[in-house]
Amino acid sequence: MTAEQAKISDALPAELTAWPGWAPDEEQLGELELITSGVFAPLPGYLTTADLASVDARAELADGTPWPIPVTLIVPAAAVPADADHLVLRDQEGAPLAVVEITERADTDATGSTIRLAGPVTALRPPVHGPFRALRRAPAEVRPVLSQGAQEESSTPVLALATRRPLGQRQIGQLKHLAGQLRARILLLPLVTGQADLVTRPEALVRAVLAAARQLPDGTLVVPLPLPPRSNPVQELRARAVVAAAYGATHLLTDGVRPSGETRERSGKNEFDLKRLGLQILTEGEWAYDPLAEVWRPLGLIEPGMERGELSDGELGALLDAGDLVPEWLMPASVAAELRRARPPRSQRGVVVFCTGLSGSGKSTLARDLRDVLLERGDRTVSLLDGDLVRQLLSAGLTFSREDRDLNIARIGYVATEVARHGGIAICAPIAPYAAARAGVRRMVSEVGDFVLVHVSTPLEVCEARDLKGLYAKARSGVIGSFTGISDPYEEPADADLAIDTSVVSRGDAVATVLAHLTRGGWLA
Repeated sequence: MTAEQAKISDALPAELTAWPGWAPDEEQLGELELITSGVFAPLPGYLTTADLASVDARAELADGTPWPIPVTLIVPAAAVPADADHLVLRDQEGAPLAVVEITERADTDATGSTIRLAGPVTALRPPVHGPFRALRRAPAEVRPVLSQGAQEESSTPVLALATRRPLGQRQIGQLKHLAGQLRARILLLPLVTGQADLVTRPEALVRAVLAAARQLPDGTLVVPLPLPPRSNPVQELRARAVVAAAYGATHLLTDGVRPSGETRERSGKNEFDLKRLGLQILTEGEWAYDPLAEVWRPLGLIEPGMERGELSDGELGALLDAGDLVPEWLMPASVAAELRRARPPRSQRGVVVFCTGLSGSGKSTLARDLRDVLLERGDRTVSLLDGDLVRQLLSAGLTFSREDRDLNIARIGYVATEVARHGGIAICAPIAPYAAARAGVRRMVSEVGDFVLVHVSTPLEVCEARDLKGLYAKARSGVIGSFTGISDPYEEPADADLAIDTSVVSRGDAVATVLAHLTRGGWLA
């Protein structure tokens, strides 16, 4: 144990082992870090019912302190005994990060399965893992850096941009223009909790923002922040304003999240004046690319009809998927390089072909035949995760209960995701009877690659007539319980990319159908 570790351990409360513990999810860990690092100051912890009602009605805490967004902790009721007055919050590896002193608990729904906790938070140790951790500095570290050279900290204009997407030439041009007008330092806040636009992964977003920062004036700072996304655009803007103000920003460029021009939101609640945070909101304005001057500039300065707008995410994504060059008038070469790294052409990108269907439907045969053809081609790395083999190795000991079936599919999805992460093709062939479990695999895979769902839709009566392993006969006689299609349901996919009925399609045609889809999609040449 190092001296630093010993110092941290000595500071941990003696009661720690007696208090219940729980590991928050990614978004909750993000908000916890914002509380303990001082980004959410003056909040001491999670809001009470009175605070939440006041925030909802007046965008301030119950004591009148301006505060525009709810900050809550919702946990499974089973994680917190009724008599518990503290809860230890742990990271995904089990290390304690903070303790919540529970001053209030409330059911979140009629079932009582989850509860909302309120109370002050005491940090035990800072998070130490995750990409670009060294850049995730607290406001107390960043504010003095931004104010260097000024007589007073408040006299230094700081132009902030909080973003969930890579910066292109338009945003870079606007930042240069506004910073020049304001004589301001630039602060870039890539928001790294939740999915990033275009590049998906938070570390890819940070790399792209760092590449863009090299096109901006010296002294530009990049501070990644774990701010969870909010579905309400007004709440999203307020949250971005809160974190920007915490770091000393005096101006915030909205990056597509526009402030409402009305005095009241659509819900009828009073709109929060972001100037109460000491922050002025700057809208993006209408800018376009001027091909004659070869610069981005306000639309009014461009000869009518000559302007060129940005590509949509779909258009830019199509360029990346095909491996085509991203035009430099749209993205600096260094940013485009990071986009290509994060989103390589489909011919080089990992993909999971997930075959689902009843026992005896032909999904394992299809999966093995597809693997063999791809191995013969030799242009992609291929891994096969067949349901029976997985049950013998990866999921040995699991039963056929709903919970164990879901765990089996989650394990398959985890391994398939790792194959896709490294650019391979993973072919999976479990029964996977439940839509929610299949959707969970799709989410995992989509963070690192692509997902193709193949429903091997051979009818039950055909599968039962085949019954090569005698399983249907045993299920009908009651020897086997919880058998999909007989005593357990199979939820047919509504989101399948392909449906193949092997009772009417030959083995060769079934494989050809999948190969044609992979070729059309660009995963195969």
